[in-house]
Amino acid sequence: MAHNNQHSFDEEGRVAREKAGEKPGAEIIRDYVKTLPDAPGVYRMLDRQGEVLYVGKARSLRKRVANYTKLQGQSARIGRMIANTASMMFLRTETETEALLLEQNLIKQLKPRYNVLLRDDKSFPNILVTDDHGYPAITKHRGAKTRKGRYFGPFASAGSVNHTLNTLQKAFLLRNCSDTMFDSRSRPCLLYQIKRCSGPCVGKIGEADYAELVEDAVKYLQGRSTRVQGELAREMAEASANMEFERAAALRDRIRAMTNVQSVQGINPEGVAEADVIGLHEQDGQACVQVFFFRAHQNWGNRAYFPRTGGAESAAEILESFMGQFYSNKEPARLILMSHEIENADLMRDALGEKLGRKVVIGVPQRGEKRMLVDQAVKNARESLGRRMSETATQGRLLEGLAEAFDLDGPPQRIEVYDNSHIQGAHAVGAMVVAGPEGWLKSSYRKFNIKGDKITPGDDFGMMNEVLDRRFSRLMKEDPDRKSDQWPDLVLIDGGPGQVSAAEAALAELGVEDVTVIGVAKGTERDAGKEVFYRAGMAPKALPFRDPVLYFTQRLRDEAHRFAIGTHRAKRAKATTATPLDEIPGVGAARKRSLLAHFGSAKAVTRAGLADLKAVDGISEALAEKIYGYFHEAG
Repeated sequence: MAHNNQHSFDEEGRVAREKAGEKPGAEIIRDYVKTLPDAPGVYRMLDRQGEVLYVGKARSLRKRVANYTKLQGQSARIGRMIANTASMMFLRTETETEALLLEQNLIKQLKPRYNVLLRDDKSFPNILVTDDHGYPAITKHRGAKTRKGRYFGPFASAGSVNHTLNTLQKAFLLRNCSDTMFDSRSRPCLLYQIKRCSGPCVGKIGEADYAELVEDAVKYLQGRSTRVQGELAREMAEASANMEFERAAALRDRIRAMTNVQSVQGINPEGVAEADVIGLHEQDGQACVQVFFFRAHQNWGNRAYFPRTGGAESAAEILESFMGQFYSNKEPARLILMSHEIENADLMRDALGEKLGRKVVIGVPQRGEKRMLVDQAVKNARESLGRRMSETATQGRLLEGLAEAFDLDGPPQRIEVYDNSHIQGAHAVGAMVVAGPEGWLKSSYRKFNIKGDKITPGDDFGMMNEVLDRRFSRLMKEDPDRKSDQWPDLVLIDGGPGQVSAAEAALAELGVEDVTVIGVAKGTERDAGKEVFYRAGMAPKALPFRDPVLYFTQRLRDEAHRFAIGTHRAKRAKATTATPLDEIPGVGAARKRSLLAHFGSAKAVTRAGLADLKAVDGISEALAEKIYGYFHEAG
């Protein structure tokens, strides 16, 4: 069967090339082979439009590329790729490890059609115990580890971090407020009242005693929880014997909180202190990879990934591509346990070890506790893929129903939904959410701060026009030929015929005329289920009350509304904590803290004399003059 498919693809490619008067792809590749070195490097295969089809690495460029000149034994997918190849690019590297790293960076950047592609590549949150303040805080941290302190992670999700932080607050009573808030407190906050903070901001605990709580929390996060609980149990017994019943009860509550953290960790392996466990399951040309994070003998969560595959890749190829892309912006564990072998395990080990600065072990366990952890990851991958395939089938039916209901050319592959949020024009933001055959594409969500230089406050039409103009102007600039999958074939907006006409006009002005725009407006009674849909050139339309497509469009609209409201609230909250100090060049977070701690408020800083500003720790004479000049420029 595979041979017949291969023959048909070769024949189609041959006919197309003969019509175009071009060489077959295999012959083009053969011409390159003659000039290639017997050295490591990275190669790219491109089609006639210059689009990258595939990125690969090689121990020997000449030998690896020569394999593509032999059509016998190639899969149908590779046969199509060879037939479509019109040119190639090469980059020689000093080592094969360097070629591996470069290959994965290029795959992430170029997203070639025939490579296995990791589509969700967000960073993971960590727990940070700060180390730049007399009373350290414990907080969630995501991104570059630039702040001084001790980091613990990664955690699989923000939810798992938040749950752990909440319970650690009960157990260790550490603060989570900002340094600015800490320095400005005159009385304890609500967290102190509900026994989740020891109140260091107002002197309820001394620096030495607070430092002990910090060290207990660090020991716990390092996996030395048994020792901490033993010490707390001994202290509780002593307090009880001395009739210090209130202190004994507080210690009892801390022990219970620590036990609660352990009870929700799931599998807590005794013999695996630190590991990333990676399990793969394939079915019907689709794949799911589950990654579990174990740190300090604790399960810190797991996440499912659904890499884009062509359906013909081996498990080794999928996992190797996944690992290269996954760890390109993440720190690997010392031990990586996998469900399948990969072809270049030695290269991957060297590359990750070089990144981590210490030895990394990669293995496929066959028995014992480590095998049990891998089996658990594979089981989760199988169940996640099953749910995904079921949801995708349902999503496909909804997209078909959407196309039928609104007379679209076919089921939309990318739907962009827009909404605005503001309060009488203040803190206005726009939001875009994206959905497709596989559900929500959250990595494609976008926020827009409405600049509104020429917009009347509260002008929803003007705000929507600005958002659409910025979104599609960028698309036209970055992908004018529409080669990528970033172009929507359907745009939904919250509004009636006026908003639809305005949106159509905004797109037409940019030369975008083949993107369907539909407005979703609530009926006269503004009840869910009585929505009216508007599309240019069509009469207003309502869908039956129990129509699944109606529920689907409601979910699309509601998700955009949720995202817009959340963005607006975050912007408003940030504005309420802003001070005039934020606008002064050279005054960063640390100097802002020093000024507020010295003067008590931003308003007092604006009134301070030059000599007083120079007396603040960390404020140089030149900076003091700059701050004074900023607030007294008029004088």
